Amino acid sequence: MFHRALTAAAASLLLAGGAFAETEINFALDWKFEGPAAPYFAAIDNGHFAAEGLKVEVQAGQGSLDAIPKVATGAYPMGFADMNSIAKFLDQNPGAPVTAVMIVYDKPPAAMVGRKSLGISALADIQGKTLGAPPPDGAWSQFPAFAKANNLDMSKIKVEPVGFPTREPMLAESKVDAVTGFSFSVVLNLVRLGVPEDDISTFLMADYGVEYYGNAIIVNTDFAKANPEVVTGFLRAVALGWKDAIANPEAAVAQMITRTPASDLALETRRLQMAVVDNVATDAVKAAGMGKVDPARFARSIEQLKEIYEFKNAPTPDLYFTDAYLPTDGSLMLN
Repeated sequence: MFHRALTAAAASLLLAGGAFAETEINFALDWKFEGPAAPYFAAIDNGHFAAEGLKVEVQAGQGSLDAIPKVATGAYPMGFADMNSIAKFLDQNPGAPVTAVMIVYDKPPAAMVGRKSLGISALADIQGKTLGAPPPDGAWSQFPAFAKANNLDMSKIKVEPVGFPTREPMLAESKVDAVTGFSFSVVLNLVRLGVPEDDISTFLMADYGVEYYGNAIIVNTDFAKANPEVVTGFLRAVALGWKDAIANPEAAVAQMITRTPASDLALETRRLQMAVVDNVATDAVKAAGMGKVDPARFARSIEQLKEIYEFKNAPTPDLYFTDAYLPTDGSLMLN
């Protein structure tokens, strides 16, 4: 069982008791420090984590799949990862101690982004063209469901595996016709590379029949069971960090940029604002607060995942997400 494969170092972290876990949290992001990461730094710099007795270190990641094994092995107690990748990971690693505890991207930012000048103006235009897709990309993992929901013939799409650093440059240089990625990352990276914004065509998968939830805060379940108050406090601080970032996005991004001075304040502020409008502060979240799943939608998303992924074991949604650690004091409400 994967559970028994925990490294000695990770096991000692979990067994060391509350003194370490109650004060220090290494948090594994899915990606580098861009605008949508700013709320976590706002939570640090504005004292929300400190108010919970937590000292949090945010670590950059290398894609939507990156944080899951880090958290499952116990190397990191908490992280940020794609919900559907969690379901696949747990199917392939039964018993792995990892689950989602707070939805952040209620509407996933997964998208296909193309260029009109390369013939990608409508969704069906990708047939007969070349799609650049990083294999570890969360958006690429959703593409088969996106294609199925829109009757795209995958046999007519040439898929070119690309690296994350080369994805946008290849599209900017017309070496591929479209790419998969998170909309707020790909679009603004293309703009930074000089692609005219009116030449960019964006197809957000959630607007084209994909019911999935997006990225969520994930936790090592052994850690959570031993430290439930720590997990709840962490989630409360994250929600407050997002509220700060929504109220003053430029200030939150400025806090992040102290860790990555080469970043462009205006560009990353716009990236954060795109994430807020398109992915985080949806109508459902405004009504019910951050972090929760709608059971009916979650069930539909699992059924949709089954259409493109063959589960080895019967899907068990309660293994993929639990609301047991969400704060109940109203701190999840964005208003």
